[in-house]
Amino acid sequence: MRNGDTPQKPFAMIREFHLADWFTLANAVCGTGALFSMVSYIQTTDVIHVYFACWLLLGALFFDVMDGRIARWRQKSSGLGRELDSLADVISFGVAPALIAYGCGMQGLYDRIVLIGFVVCGVSRLARYNVTAETLAGEDGKVAYFEGTPIPTSLLLVIMLLWAARSGALRENLWFGQLSVAGFILHPLVLLFAVSGSLMISRIRIPKL
Repeated sequence: MRNGDTPQKPFAMIREFHLADWFTLANAVCGTGALFSMVSYIQTTDVIHVYFACWLLLGALFFDVMDGRIARWRQKSSGLGRELDSLADVISFGVAPALIAYGCGMQGLYDRIVLIGFVVCGVSRLARYNVTAETLAGEDGKVAYFEGTPIPTSLLLVIMLLWAARSGALRENLWFGQLSVAGFILHPLVLLFAVSGSLMISRIRIPKL
């Protein structure tokens, strides 16, 4: 530390967090827990870990909804909170659903390409929203609509995979089977992730509730 610098107090950044930010962090905790659960499933093939992963992401959605409501109720928001929200959403609604799909059996080369593209679309969707939010806001400062489907809509795919897990339709029993294209594997079910990613980066206007 140079002479004249003010010493930084431990945990100084934490003191800047609003109540809503803690709910955002809970969203990230749920998403990270889902990742660990799917790694456990890949290691053990015990389907209960798939259940844990899917339910943790439903918990992430709860915290994602609550952080916005709390911010509006307390009328406190910040650029830090917006960035936290985006980073948490990337984990919970981008990376985690992709890993769940991979763990459930979509492990071919084409599957991986589609799942990576899905995550990239989610990241791009959130970045676009952060950049354009002020432009899209009305006179009251609120954004009236989203451009592209919000990334939490990926939970529809997670619910589908939860249903597949309960039905025993995982790995070699995955719905719609698999195709071999030029010597590499594609599971047709993964194309739903391609559709979801494409809708996220589309210009479709979705009213914000």
